[in-house]
Amino acid sequence: MVNYRYLGRSGLKITELTLGNWITAGGQVAQDAAIDTVHAALDAGITSFDTADVYMNGAAESVLGKALDGQRRESVEIFTKVYFPTGPKGPNDTGLSRKHILTSIDGSLTRLGTDYVDLYQAHRYDHETPLEETFQAFADVVRAGKALYIGVSEWTAEQLTAGHALAQQLGIQLISNQPQYSALWRVIEGKVIPASQELGISQIVWSPLAQGVLTGKYLPGAAVPEGSRATDEKGGGKQFISRFLTDEVLSAVQGLVPIAADQGVTLSQLGLAWVLHNDNIAAALIGASRPEQVVENVKASDVVLDDDAKEAIDAVLAGAATTDSALTEEVSPTTRLV
Repeated sequence: MVNYRYLGRSGLKITELTLGNWITAGGQVAQDAAIDTVHAALDAGITSFDTADVYMNGAAESVLGKALDGQRRESVEIFTKVYFPTGPKGPNDTGLSRKHILTSIDGSLTRLGTDYVDLYQAHRYDHETPLEETFQAFADVVRAGKALYIGVSEWTAEQLTAGHALAQQLGIQLISNQPQYSALWRVIEGKVIPASQELGISQIVWSPLAQGVLTGKYLPGAAVPEGSRATDEKGGGKQFISRFLTDEVLSAVQGLVPIAADQGVTLSQLGLAWVLHNDNIAAALIGASRPEQVVENVKASDVVLDDDAKEAIDAVLAGAATTDSALTEEVSPTTRLV
């Protein structure tokens, strides 16, 4: 079964392996298969689920809602996000304005088939909306009982600090950040994690297996597997994985094979255990296109890497991992997308 961790400096516990449905549900995976994957996650002990209104323009939320229909609502934790263009993608169908937030939360709740979400996240920082307006809208969402807690995604240390201060003034809890993080993408370690530890904010990290590269299925000099994320143009998988598909990176990943064998785990389990070794990580988001992938990945919750194994992994990937903390400044669009 999957272990639980507290989310930020709150009393909310979530499963340290959380099922996300960014590229899968409503995208690469047919609805029935996506629902089967959610049910497999529940059977394996995962109770936390992450989605966003922008994923397949709402379709991913709808699939998750169908998959969780009939479950005791109090026994699951549902996270969704707001920022990116949705619906007809008009001028106010994007960003973190009061108008977009209040419209979006109602749409998300309808698609998810629930009265509230446990965590409502700002999917990026909105440079075109005053931060005070954004957090006042979030406070109203919380006070209306439509969300229990507030989180963000891919915010810098400075943005987290400013947002946390406003949340405190308004009497709500900003408890999480959702950045990309893996043994190959470590840019949050320099500034974001230290600031988060001081503020009482946890990370719910996406792409903990570097878009699947840390599973070892992509080999140096070989064609990418048919049907893999590297071939997904519709959902954006191909774009995100491209930075990792170099011979240098793929060769380094193959160097992890003996470490995984020594630990008695798969490469996937090794990569997830590496992420969970950091105590500021509340959860690693796992994606799955088949139930059996969930069954394999949840075993990582029982894997505890000692410091020597962690250091061995870091040494193998030293030349291939990206660590520049300045890259966190480049994630949020400077103008809203349309």
